Amino acid sequence: MTKRTHRPSQRYWPYVEKPEEPTTEELAALDPDLHATLFGPRDLPFSITLVFPRFEGDHYPRAIEKAQASREYVETGDGPARRHRARFFSSDALALRDLFELVDPVPGTEVLIDDRPVPYSREMWLPLLWLQLLQ
Repeated sequence: MTKRTHRPSQRYWPYVEKPEEPTTEELAALDPDLHATLFGPRDLPFSITLVFPRFEGDHYPRAIEKAQASREYVETGDGPARRHRARFFSSDALALRDLFELVDPVPGTEVLIDDRPVPYSREMWLPLLWLQLLQ
């Protein structure tokens, strides 16, 4: 096996220098099971995450303001694929409700329970939250 003695000219070097650590956006986009496998289980309390796209109207700036005030806020994607992710814990029930009222009519809005899409979570997040608070 021959050992390289020099590096080819930059214009012929096809490899892009990638950062060693994943970005916040890359970590947010990971499936929760994959995240747990790679980095171990996350020590987070019960959470509800609202994911919504950009939309037209007067409610959009208020929705962004309320999302940014959440416990964890991340923007992912570009252009029409841009999504806003706002995580809320059970102690943030009122802030979650306020944001949900703004983004509920927007097509493409998702409600994730512990970062997972759960059937009927869009309709059932409020009863789930109250059950969690009663425990």
